[in-house]
Amino acid sequence: MNARRAGSTASNARPLSATSKSRLGLSIGDVTGVGPEVTLKALATLSTGPDAPRFTLLGDPGVLEAWNRRLGLHLDLSGTIRVRNVHAQPLSEALPAGAAPAARAAVDWIRDGARLCLDGELDALVTAPVNKHAIVQAGIPFVGHTELLSEIAGEPRTVMMLLGPDDKDRWLRVALATIHIAIREVPLQLTSEKVRLAIARSAQACRDLGLSRARVGVCGLNPHAGEGGEFGDEEPRIIQPAIQQAREQGLDAVGPLSGDTVFHQALHGEYDAVVAMYHDQGLAPLKLAAFNTGVNWTLGLPFIRTSPDHGTAYNIAGQGIADPSSMISAIRLAVQLAERRPGGAR
Repeated sequence: MNARRAGSTASNARPLSATSKSRLGLSIGDVTGVGPEVTLKALATLSTGPDAPRFTLLGDPGVLEAWNRRLGLHLDLSGTIRVRNVHAQPLSEALPAGAAPAARAAVDWIRDGARLCLDGELDALVTAPVNKHAIVQAGIPFVGHTELLSEIAGEPRTVMMLLGPDDKDRWLRVALATIHIAIREVPLQLTSEKVRLAIARSAQACRDLGLSRARVGVCGLNPHAGEGGEFGDEEPRIIQPAIQQAREQGLDAVGPLSGDTVFHQALHGEYDAVVAMYHDQGLAPLKLAAFNTGVNWTLGLPFIRTSPDHGTAYNIAGQGIADPSSMISAIRLAVQLAERRPGGAR
């Protein structure tokens, strides 16, 4: 998904808590995309004074300083914001979209941020967009941020959740039982364990957010949740047993529910989170409701990781018109989660 043109929502324009001492790492993504631009715009919108979170930008200093000047942001990149680069050699400022050096550097910055989190030097990691095709073309096996971070952390039981409010401040929180696979593979790779894990992670996410309830609506795979087995057997064979097991473990899980109605019900407060069976089943309605402010949150990692819900937007990169709203939301969520962890941010 491409980044939108400039313009932040009013709620996103609020300063961060003046008492926050969270230590956030922000990997700036593919520098030939909009990552550096939306990252710096987000920091300029949020409070960056002495009492604000301490930000570490994981990326190329020359690229960041150039964007800082070009946008007229006047950010101090050596104060509460600092820049860290694992590469000794600077990137060229004239790289074409999707250039291999930019793709390789983006992956290295993600890895560095994850290790800093695992070592306790950062409280959370916010990742700007990368381009999967560019990374693969650069010779690096890559499926997505979620899979890479799961590998680095040694935690395979992660779940992708995207969340955000609509223009009436009604929230959708959508977790995925399967993520980056072809549609034809979904029935083959969907298991009761994957569905149960997504339910459990969703319920924990509601608690991490401080919600008063954690009711999880679980989609069926087939239209109308299979019409009681009239077409497709995934609901009685895979999904219903997972829901039953979740209930036996004390979780408030409901379903299987028809995918054409459950998101409407969730948006109106009947469910606090929804588990979708595949990528577009869950993310199409989420992005319809929260196109500008959606956030990707990786559930189950030993550290906090969020990101904007859009891509590198090569089509508008370098023009200074990218909308930082989703990045602002990702930073806000990371700070909120860091502050709510036992003991709070350091």
